[in-house]
Amino acid sequence: MGILRKLGATLTAAAFVGVGALSATTSAEAAVVAPTAAPLVAVSAQKSATVAKSTAVVGKYRLDKRCLTKGRVLCINKKTRKLVYVVNGKPVQVMDARFGASRTPTRNGVFKVYRKSKNHVSSLYKSKMPYAMFFSGGEAVHYSSDFKARGYNGASHGCVNIRDKKKIAWVFARVKVGDKVVVYSG
Repeated sequence: MGILRKLGATLTAAAFVGVGALSATTSAEAAVVAPTAAPLVAVSAQKSATVAKSTAVVGKYRLDKRCLTKGRVLCINKKTRKLVYVVNGKPVQVMDARFGASRTPTRNGVFKVYRKSKNHVSSLYKSKMPYAMFFSGGEAVHYSSDFKARGYNGASHGCVNIRDKKKIAWVFARVKVGDKVVVYSG
């Protein structure tokens, strides 16, 4: 198992019980797949409780509690694929988001916007990244024409892609260097 982790491989084990299947990955995430008759034992009950404690329902959005602080926050939920722009604990703008591929995942955590670039072009991938707000190394929140054209049938190289150019331009005009970015799966 340790060798597989080092190689970054994903190990999936499936055990079929009745008409359901149980799937687990090396990242300790577990999911129940297609239960229709007898329910399966929930492997990640502790993780579910942790997610419930770390999130709060604000309006119709489940936000990480770290987003509910004073100031401006880019609250990014990888599970719901949404970016919620929060100001002083209140959702102000919501947009669809797309994330990194399995080989170039978007990192979870709490970050700060350290650089903004309105008409950025990636020096590594030579792709346009309008309204880029960098928060972790080369990772940024930015508009993606590919996301607009192909939807979720693609992925980024770790960035948070936004498909609505007007919404991201509106947020870009309001976000300041030093504002909080929270990326989570919940």
